[in-house]
Order: sequence, then structure tokens, then C-alpha cells
Amino acid sequence: MIKNFKVKEKDEETRIDRWLKRNFSSLNQNFIEKNLRKGLIKINNNKVKASYKVIKNDIVNIFNYSKDDYRHIIKKLIHNRIPKDLKNKFDRSVIFENKDFIVINKWTDIVTQGGSKKNISIDDIIKKISKNYNLVHRLDKETSGLLIIAKNLKITKFFGKLFKEQKIKKIYVAICQGVPKNLNSVVKLRIVNKKKLPSTNESVTKYKVLKNKNKISIILFRPLTGKTHQLRIVSKHLNCPVIGDKKYNKQKKYNLEKLKLNAFFLQFAINDKEYEFKSKFPNHFYEFLYKNEIDPILYKDLNWFLHL
Repeated sequence: MIKNFKVKEKDEETRIDRWLKRNFSSLNQNFIEKNLRKGLIKINNNKVKASYKVIKNDIVNIFNYSKDDYRHIIKKLIHNRIPKDLKNKFDRSVIFENKDFIVINKWTDIVTQGGSKKNISIDDIIKKISKNYNLVHRLDKETSGLLIIAKNLKITKFFGKLFKEQKIKKIYVAICQGVPKNLNSVVKLRIVNKKKLPSTNESVTKYKVLKNKNKISIILFRPLTGKTHQLRIVSKHLNCPVIGDKKYNKQKKYNLEKLKLNAFFLQFAINDKEYEFKSKFPNHFYEFLYKNEIDPILYKDLNWFLHL
């Protein structure tokens, strides 16, 4: 069954994947991206990517519409089943909150978006708190660190603009296997978009080796672009893949370790007010460094690089 929906003015500049979730909460990210890719969901009868931002009077064409698949009830049922201990863990992860946004210290092994009954996501949790809450960026399931949650549509769009204009400074800390040839450099790398071959995206990443010992490096990365798995791919390119990376690290020495990648630092301005946040490293970072006789990461060692 084909059904068309007109985009309202209040939804302008909203990504199509978010528009779909807002109107049909039963949909998850995988379903949306698959149907966009197959052309079963289009905009004005044209294929678009999940990142396409709708404008007023756009027509969303759904070619496989059914009341069973496209409904607004399943997500609510999932939310009601969020365990209390998981909600408490989320509450403890909050490091900042005001009337517009929240910053959490995301823990390892929880997906940011696209959860299920067995694997509840950060997005599931925040939608239980308020249907107006939105993610403004994502971290991989295995990546820990700072994550921003907007409390309303206006601030969601504002953060989207900041990210697009590269006005949010992000620094990641990674523990890597090996030592790069250059200890301080910039990597420009074309990353293949496997969902739409042969499309490629150029990524730009600054990095500096903070310390290295026993063929293990602690590296600070500053991504200037936001490509999927960018830092994990760059680390592999430098011949020092992130420890615990099951996808890009083919060496088996540390294959039982959790991913040693942390979104450590965020800096941005809203209405001329500067905000700056630092994460707390997960325990498995410290445990790994201790086991390998490497001095712990100290905040004072990081400070000089954060403001470059």
C-alpha cells in the first residue's frame, strides 16, 4: 500500500530518519535505512539518505505502508520494560543538565540508537523520560564517553547546525596496539561508504601520541569530520589499531579486551556561553594500563592538547 505524508513547517530541517521515528515510533534505524536504500521510502519520489533534512511541504512517499509496520505504539511498550537498574545507571551517567540539553558519560556496550527488547538503547531510555528528547550525535556501541541529548526540537536543530559547521570540538582518547610512524600529524583518508559503493567520504583527523610503552600507544584524536568508524579506520591505517576493536584490529593478542576508545572532550558555545566537558574513563581503561605496566592517563597530561 502506498501512502504519502506532507511535512509540516515545525518539522523543517529534521533528518528524515528522525522524522520517521517521530511519526512512527515502531521503526528502528536499521529498518529505516534499509527501506530508504531500497527506495521503499522516498521524498518527492526521489531516493534520499537517512541524513536528508526535510523541508516544509516535502512529500514523504511510503511504498510499503501498513498499519502493522508503521505505528506509534511499539516503542512505548519497549520503554515500559526498561529495567530500573538500567534507568538508574543512565541517571548516574549524567554529568551536566540544564533546561536545553543533557551531557552523559556513556558506558561501554550500550547502543546509542536502534535498540530492541533485548538490547535497549540510550534513545529508548531518553524517550521514556520525554518524547521531546533527541540524540544529536551517536557513538558506537563499544565506544564510551560524552554524548549530548537535546531536550527540545529547537536545540536539536541548533546542535545539528553546530556539528555541520564543525563548531563542536571533539577529542577522543584511544589505547592502540603499536606506535604510528609520526607521533603528531594529520590524516586525510578517503573512507568507502559500503552502503552505497563506490561512494567515498574524505575524513580529516588530527592526532598526537601522548605516550607509548611496550608497543602500546595512548593516542589523542581530534576528528574534523564525522564519518562512520572514522577513528577506528584511521587507527588501522596508522598500523596501530585500537585495542579491543573486533572489526578493524585483526591481531589476536588483546582480542578479549573491550574497545579502548573514549569520547573524552567536548567544547562548544551557545548564545556566547562557552561549554566544556571531560569524560571519566571506564574502569577497563585503567585495568588494562595497570596490567601492562603503563602509567595511568592523567588529566594534566591532556590539557595542553585539548585547546589546540
